[in-house]
Amino acid sequence: QVQLVESGGGLVQAGGSLRLSCAASGRTWSRNYMAMAWFRQAPGKQRELVAGITSFNTYNSDSVKGRFTISRDNAKNTVYLQMNSLKPEDTAVYYCAAREMPVLGRAPNEYAYWGQGTQVTVSS
Repeated sequence: QVQLVESGGGLVQAGGSLRLSCAASGRTWSRNYMAMAWFRQAPGKQRELVAGITSFNTYNSDSVKGRFTISRDNAKNTVYLQMNSLKPEDTAVYYCAAREMPVLGRAPNEYAYWGQGTQVTVSS
């Protein structure tokens, strides 16, 4: 089992920045084997992939490209999502997810482990 705990959400004005953190714990953490991702879900909408990271590459959705950056600190077993130039449409609950494969999945059901979510609200 892997436990994921997110932090860093909050209320910010449009154009502002936030950094989300996802701390992983539990079974042996294999930096080379697990893909990590950030999803978000706004009210009435489906959960969508925002960004992902493996040992080989990173991914950003078109809606956040150039504004969000995903990174990982293997020594701290933590994945980060730096969010800049935030827009009201970025408002959502953001979830950290992990899967025991070295490649990213695009759909929520491809991830076995989830955090509890952290709310991000961007005011206009």
